[in-house]
Amino acid sequence: MNHDRVKIFAGNANPELAREIVDALGMKLADVMVRQFSDGEIHLQIKENVRGADVFIIQPTCTPVERNLMELLLMMDALKRASAERITAVLPYYGYARQDRKDKPRVPISARLVAALLETAGADRILSLDLHAAQIQGFFDIPVDHLFATPVLIEHFKSVNSPALTVVSPDAGGVERARAFAKRLNSPLAIIDKRREEANVAEVMNVIGDVNGRHCLLVDDLIDTAGTLVKGAEALRAKGAASVSACATHAVLSGPAVQRIETSELREVVFTNSIPLSEEAKKSSKIRSLSVAKLLAEAIRSIHEKTSVSGLFV
Repeated sequence: MNHDRVKIFAGNANPELAREIVDALGMKLADVMVRQFSDGEIHLQIKENVRGADVFIIQPTCTPVERNLMELLLMMDALKRASAERITAVLPYYGYARQDRKDKPRVPISARLVAALLETAGADRILSLDLHAAQIQGFFDIPVDHLFATPVLIEHFKSVNSPALTVVSPDAGGVERARAFAKRLNSPLAIIDKRREEANVAEVMNVIGDVNGRHCLLVDDLIDTAGTLVKGAEALRAKGAASVSACATHAVLSGPAVQRIETSELREVVFTNSIPLSEEAKKSSKIRSLSVAKLLAEAIRSIHEKTSVSGLFV
């Protein structure tokens, strides 16, 4: 990798992950000054020459979503005006991804709007990790490299090596993801059928598949309030599951999520560090985080060197 032509910047959303990524590449983060005026406006300045450079900005749009998104947009605008040759927005977590369609009258398609904002601000390419809906790639008119954290999570659960493991999808929409896990772990698949009455409230209705006496692994892309997760664990235990663990790429963990996990039937919940854990989550005895830094570092290397990223999907 030509370090003279590559510049990697990071916003304030997840600086620890950004440092891990540049360490894996044998580089240092490029210098940017980010401040806030007393009225809350963001003021930033790129502190080094980027003319003709291949630039990557690492910034998940997690909580506080609007601030982190605006920081990313302003940084891209500054880089574009400073004559960067190419700007790749590295989004370990894509905020607003759950609002990807018009499912009620008079609602926005927020994921599409965010895509338009990123392009307008100057993004030439997007590198994302486990989009909530894969079709979000189609909201962009620029190339999107969509990675999956599956290899990182699979490696962890392979080390557990439980012969009585059953992979469980928490809803019908996540069956494809859970099936991929089950295939890689050589385990059977079960599905939880639930009915969502309103946003962030889920009622478990039925468990499809045999989980009696099995060690169950609930697989999802993100966990927000953990209501669905906890109810799913309760349903599995009621059907005779010996234990219930869970994994997800993105630790959104809003509201009472950590407390719900702590007092639940769950034995362990494993996330990646796409989103930094809150202090409360770090103290939890049931929550564990795995790093996706090497995965993202290899993708950045491949994009810069114009080689295939398909090898990262194995």
